[in-house]
Amino acid sequence: MDAPQVSRPRSAQRGVAARAQEVFLERTYQDSMAWNSHDFPPSAKLLWKNEVLEEQKFPGCKRRETQVYVGNLPLDVSEEEIFSLLKDYNVLQVCRIQNGCKCFAFVDLGSVENVALAIQELNGRLFHGRKLFVNTNKRIHRRTLKVAHWPQELQALETSCGEEVAACAQITPKKSIDPCETEKLREALTVPVEMRGSFLMLLLEECFRDLDWLALIHSVQGKVGLLVTNIVPYTPFFWAMNITETMHQNMQILFSTLADVEEQRPFLPESAVQRGTRCLAKHHLGDYGPAWNRCWVVDRVDSWAVVMFIDFGELATIPVQSLRSLDSDDFWTIPPLAQPFMLEKDIFPLHLGVYQILKGKITGALNSEVHILKFEELK
Repeated sequence: MDAPQVSRPRSAQRGVAARAQEVFLERTYQDSMAWNSHDFPPSAKLLWKNEVLEEQKFPGCKRRETQVYVGNLPLDVSEEEIFSLLKDYNVLQVCRIQNGCKCFAFVDLGSVENVALAIQELNGRLFHGRKLFVNTNKRIHRRTLKVAHWPQELQALETSCGEEVAACAQITPKKSIDPCETEKLREALTVPVEMRGSFLMLLLEECFRDLDWLALIHSVQGKVGLLVTNIVPYTPFFWAMNITETMHQNMQILFSTLADVEEQRPFLPESAVQRGTRCLAKHHLGDYGPAWNRCWVVDRVDSWAVVMFIDFGELATIPVQSLRSLDSDDFWTIPPLAQPFMLEKDIFPLHLGVYQILKGKITGALNSEVHILKFEELK
């Protein structure tokens, strides 16, 4: 199916919120057009399939029912060793991926029967001193979060994250200083809660059915243009949109869609507002005014809800009665527009506020928070 054509919304038929989105898009587009196109190459090509927006996957690592996911692998493992590990299950192809201090693989076994057998016999087995996690390579199904279970789920994810870092430290010779360990100690005191991997994974799993695009985040390198959407005062951390042709197209599609339906979406009943609820709320774009945006309920206190605006990386407190329904998957096919970054040097400059555009380069990812990219501004 071809991608839908994005028509420019007519202000006469829209409210103040829609106009704010139009002005915001205009300014972003004009600023991005002023850059040298050779300095900022376009991102991965977008495909439309079954009316769902998907980014290109790793070459040779496309999802198949005959693939098995093998996680918690040691960083120094080779594709040959992975092949040998699963040789009894008719291995056809091995795709090894390293993401910071994590290493995993997708292995094509040729049939769903071989996949089931490999999971049964290998899941939990020790391999190079590490317990393997072997599972099917399927879409992540949405879990319904219960308020009573929230602390336990969060604690379990934090523990899991800590185990990955500890495992990374084990493979480093004792005579040298482990960069993963030292950076973990430094980040533990500075990384805000809303940027921690455990928090983001809970949020993303609830909002999006397919998280394949997450694997592409850490591969971004070189010169970029970032539109800052939120900063954390007195820290190096900030949220920003990586301005590419693809991202700008996604902004147009998403904002136009939300502007078309904002007044048609019903308000959520108070009983439906709880942690993990996907919804629609007004986000204030500074001088541009309010605009409706996708959000996720982090917590609720009486008649107030703390929400995370997905596309701006910002927490806000919203009256419960002002939240609109947005649970249909049709509104969650486009990945979040903003992501977290950290300045390579110093804290975020006080003279730069939100909706400023930074030009610079990506220098890598944090070892213990691989979804956070390090950014160096070009002076």
